[in-house]
Amino acid sequence: MVSIVSTPTKPFEGQKPGTSGLRKRVKVFQQENYTENFIQSTLEAIPESDGGPKNATIVVGGDGRYYSDEVLQVIVKCSLGQGVSRLIVGLNGIVSTPAASNIIRKRKATGGILLTASHNPGGPENDFGIKYNCSNGGPAPESVTNKIYENSKTITELKVGIVPKVDFSKLGTQEIGDLTVEIIDGVNDYVELMKEIFDFDSIKSFFTNNKDFKMLFDGMNGVTGPYGQRLFVEEFGLDKSSIMRCVPLPDFGGAHPDPNLTYAHDLVESVEKDGLDFGAASDGDGDRNMIIGKKAFVTPSDSVAIIAHYAKEAIPYFQKNGVHGLARSMPTSQAIDLVAKKMGLEYFEVPTGWKFFGNLMDAGRCSICGEESFGTGSDHIREKDGLWAVLAWLSIIAHVNKEKPTSVQDILQKHYQIYGRNFFSRYDYEEVDGKSAEEMVDRLRHQIEKNELANKTIGGFTIDKADDFEYLDPIDGSISKNQGVRIIFKDGSRIVIRLSGTGSQGATVRLYVEKYSNDTTEYTNETQTALKPLIDVALELSELEKFTGRNTPTVIT
Repeated sequence: MVSIVSTPTKPFEGQKPGTSGLRKRVKVFQQENYTENFIQSTLEAIPESDGGPKNATIVVGGDGRYYSDEVLQVIVKCSLGQGVSRLIVGLNGIVSTPAASNIIRKRKATGGILLTASHNPGGPENDFGIKYNCSNGGPAPESVTNKIYENSKTITELKVGIVPKVDFSKLGTQEIGDLTVEIIDGVNDYVELMKEIFDFDSIKSFFTNNKDFKMLFDGMNGVTGPYGQRLFVEEFGLDKSSIMRCVPLPDFGGAHPDPNLTYAHDLVESVEKDGLDFGAASDGDGDRNMIIGKKAFVTPSDSVAIIAHYAKEAIPYFQKNGVHGLARSMPTSQAIDLVAKKMGLEYFEVPTGWKFFGNLMDAGRCSICGEESFGTGSDHIREKDGLWAVLAWLSIIAHVNKEKPTSVQDILQKHYQIYGRNFFSRYDYEEVDGKSAEEMVDRLRHQIEKNELANKTIGGFTIDKADDFEYLDPIDGSISKNQGVRIIFKDGSRIVIRLSGTGSQGATVRLYVEKYSNDTTEYTNETQTALKPLIDVALELSELEKFTGRNTPTVIT
């Protein structure tokens, strides 16, 4: 017998979800009733169009980070209190974000609760996060996150079920009062989906016929470890030496589970030292990716453009379904725009946040999209998908190598010969003082409003226009303002400055610089060298060091 009890509570400040849910330090979530408040506020915000919380089916999973076990129990108790009918939970509470999106869609669930802070560090002193995804499998739109926030500000009572601790370590179904808890293998459905998208036989044959081709996948001790084991070792028959750090750990082994050249340095060093042909990494919850080759780093901007270029040649899913438009986040380089123009496709520039892509996909107007922040994906689900991107690259490599031996570097250079090269880099200044960061951006906004930047020449670059990016969603008509300061020069070069909401404390200033070149002699140039004059201009225009006190970025990508 399950009893439902009501207990008084009081609101906590700052429970406003961002584009990727609510992220705070673990110690914040550990406050009495803090997590319960947020979970109940989330369940109560489930849209009526999705049926609301009563009799809902909720997919639950996460990256297995520290404090997940405790929050899983809270979700059960709050679900009982709100009349949820079924929870579909990954074994031990672990499901990658893209796999969860697939399960929501496949099982026609009401939505999903994902326990992840994505690429942020885990452990008792680090970060935890909770995100709600809607029935389309994608992140909740602002209408839902705003409702969650409003609920969290007015909550006075918790309704929870009093039940013994639920064991999530065994597959099967448990009945807890009126709630059914179904525990599933979070890997199987995802691998089945990938087999529908890619030609696994072609990839496996490539590895079989090219024994000298060596790859290494880095799971970064995040959620994709078991997926990597299953795909690369069991499905493609590679040796276990082809994967590293593939055991999910609550603190990610003390590392930062962010797949970039700084935090995935172990992978980068292994590729360089051992002369490997292909390296790939995914982040804590499996939605991001990094692709590298022998003496070749593929920027996420180039990666999504190259995948789009080869999609109908190398990937059965697109051969069958076609490509119905391309999209990128505003800060991402314009490389994919050039592919869209050549292919005669519609293309979109959207704010940062995968939900904007989801709207386009649901309307059938976008098939492939990406963000410069190492997120790449397609309309097979409504989240970015790290392993999908890795498999897309392996499909491309298998395809181009049918004609002649072709390396990752060769693929890059061939792409530049067709489209030109968009040199691109991002400088991250993490955990800077939030007030000072806001002042820096407000100063630029003021200059834009006063039209003080137009036609100004600095460091040899003349400004063509400057604005604070605003997006009118062509599907639902919503307007998103203040999405990042853009400074566009007459030669097409760009500087973008925005504050990120993915950190758990302080502010992260992101500085993006992009320069296009159709000079073939420049295509092999080192990125930072090619961009240095523009980076100097960006730092001078923004007065970043003056406002943040930082003379070097935390991460360069």
